[in-house]
Amino acid sequence: MKTKPKYSVWQNVRFMLALAWRKGKDVLALCVLFAALSLGINLAQLFIAPVVLAQVEAHAPLPRLLGAIAGFALALILLNGLLGYVDQNTMFGRVRLRISIINDLNEKACTTSYPNTRDPEALKLFEKAQDATRSNSRSAEHVWTTLTSLLLNLAGFAVYLALLSGLNFALIALVTATTAAGFFVSRRINSWGYRHREEESAYQKKIHYIAQKTESIQLAKDIRIFGLRPWLSDIYESTLRLYDAFINRRERIYTGACAVDALLSLARNGIAYAYLIRLTLANGLPASQFLLYFSAFTGFSTWVTGILQECSTLCKESLDLSTIQEYLHLPEPFRFADGAPIPPADRYELRLDHVTFRYPGAEKPTLRDLSLTIRPGEKIAVVGLNGAGKTTLVKLLCGFYDPDEGRVLLNGQDIRQFDRRAYYRLFSTVFQETSELDITVAQTVAQRVDGIDMDKVKACVAKAGLAETIASLPQGYDTHLGKQVYLDGVELSGGQTQRLMLARALYKDGAFLVLDEPTAALDPIAESDIYQKYNEMTAGKSSVFISHRLASTRFCDRILFIQDGGIAEEGTHEELLQKGGAYAKLFEVQARYYQEGRDLDDIQI
Repeated sequence: MKTKPKYSVWQNVRFMLALAWRKGKDVLALCVLFAALSLGINLAQLFIAPVVLAQVEAHAPLPRLLGAIAGFALALILLNGLLGYVDQNTMFGRVRLRISIINDLNEKACTTSYPNTRDPEALKLFEKAQDATRSNSRSAEHVWTTLTSLLLNLAGFAVYLALLSGLNFALIALVTATTAAGFFVSRRINSWGYRHREEESAYQKKIHYIAQKTESIQLAKDIRIFGLRPWLSDIYESTLRLYDAFINRRERIYTGACAVDALLSLARNGIAYAYLIRLTLANGLPASQFLLYFSAFTGFSTWVTGILQECSTLCKESLDLSTIQEYLHLPEPFRFADGAPIPPADRYELRLDHVTFRYPGAEKPTLRDLSLTIRPGEKIAVVGLNGAGKTTLVKLLCGFYDPDEGRVLLNGQDIRQFDRRAYYRLFSTVFQETSELDITVAQTVAQRVDGIDMDKVKACVAKAGLAETIASLPQGYDTHLGKQVYLDGVELSGGQTQRLMLARALYKDGAFLVLDEPTAALDPIAESDIYQKYNEMTAGKSSVFISHRLASTRFCDRILFIQDGGIAEEGTHEELLQKGGAYAKLFEVQARYYQEGRDLDDIQI
């Protein structure tokens, strides 16, 4: 069942007009001017032959005849010149408005509440909105062409109707009716492509995906080692054959539509031609007026078709514009600018109060009735098996999600009342998924382009144990990362990238330091180096450290063992070992991989 668009055609047109009024009034002016010039050229072309023929019929002197021809020619040259100038200048304002919409969409995507970034419906809406702004021919820009053409066709219809009003009204109605019938028949046939757009999009997406993967730097090694080229070629060619068959089927259907349109046009023109011949023979209609009226009848049907066609196009484009508006006005579950400011404090206490949380669509809660207090300056380690809810716990602490039940409290106040962006500024984080861009090392650490404190950057890089690596790069801290944008960019290893992300977190210097498996890609020596510097890195901060490696949690003040959606065990490393519970058993399993008879603290690196 089709979902009705949230915004009507008029609401979407009003949205675009309001955007142009705020950011590009020249677009509106050029639309009107383009339509006026186009109509002027059409009328000049309509009248030139009948006027010249009327001069010949009246045996006008040659100078008058030549003057009439010259006048029309001059008018057409002037109008066409102006139209060309306007046409060349319409694009700039329209592109500017489309870019403005793209900026608004990107701003929304980057600032919307975190749950929206994981909502499949919101993601689908964003994808459709992006597609509507992807090029000049997409709805966000092409709608101005549609509105201009609609304005032109409405004006032309009115002028031609006034011109033909002295003739048989029934004939005008017949021309209008046959034109409309032809349009709706053709539209029904031609809309086959629109009705099957999902099928076409699937083929195009597969072709683009395979082409993109074959060019991927990341997959280059796999393609060569595993000999994937023939396999990828077979997939690409088979999809291309299916897409080719789809295109052939569509074009056969469109050919039928053209045939129907041609037959109706022949019938319509034949009726008009017969009527004018009878009028000429019965009433002595001059040849010049015969030509004028016949051209007007043909043009009149063109205006009617144009109005219907542009209205149909506008309705289709309105669907895309509606997705843009829907995404821009996507409801926000969090408070931002309207939220309360974070109360100033030297240190903060963070508490989960009987929190229960279940991901949308999940059968059971990931966390259930969990309570936890992180005292100012405390170092907390969160451990447990995969899927126990460790990362979910961190997401709740960081304010990415609100609990279904219970509260997250900052110094005793529910974080729902705060400006969530201000709340985020309290956290410095290193997540499992990295988010590096193809920018310089210094910009990556500072997360800004200008005003970088290089002394602080270097200090943070040193704490993260990456100083020697950066010093060895071609341009040091000005070295570009990645090869997607800069050909001279370098690619760091997984462990080096994790250290860089740690330096970025330290540079931010938030009140809470959250590390989610920060040493997963590090070798044992590098991991030990991070542990030895942990106290220095977390000085004066509260910290939460997530790890699968239980030996890495010994430097924390308190360890939480998460199991079955709650805190199964809690205490220091020694206390949990003495309990002999799940933590101790898991530690025993992991300890088998270390050399027997040696204490981890005694290992010299």
